[in-house]
Amino acid sequence: MSEPAPTQPPGPLAAPIIIAAVFGKADQAWFDQQRAAHFPPERNVLAAHLTMFHHLPPSMAAEVKQRLIAETRGVPAPAARVEAPFSLGRGVAYRIASDELWAIRARLADGFAGVLTPQDQAGWRPHVTVQNKVEPAVARALLAQLQGGFRPRAVQITGLAAYWYRGGPWELLSRHMFSA
Repeated sequence: MSEPAPTQPPGPLAAPIIIAAVFGKADQAWFDQQRAAHFPPERNVLAAHLTMFHHLPPSMAAEVKQRLIAETRGVPAPAARVEAPFSLGRGVAYRIASDELWAIRARLADGFAGVLTPQDQAGWRPHVTVQNKVEPAVARALLAQLQGGFRPRAVQITGLAAYWYRGGPWELLSRHMFSA
């Protein structure tokens, strides 16, 4: 099932497209809670997210939607786990492990091969950032805190979404849900 969203107007409002995995409600709430507790408030303008592609050309909106439909329609949700937090140097993120989501991203990357930015061509490190752009000592302290007693657990990936990026909060282009 997909939710339609307005198509992007041409011209100066054109914006790159971001693709992210969609978490189940309980997992989204947990990641959002972690982000609200640890992200610098003035920089926390987004919900927690698992970015799959950072910058696709705005001209690809229709193709992005079609590819996301093909990857989700009638397809069971990929199994996934949240794994140990790790250092970003000036922040902390949780690793997300999912062979099935890796395979989906690989197929999408093959389809978008001619337009991927260097960042999206580089190796993918699936993660959810819960702290960023803080002093390294602050990040190290949080990492130690989050690692204490951490146990990997399953997380629910319920769909894939595409967003317009215009410098602030992301604008939904389309959302495509896996079958139940």
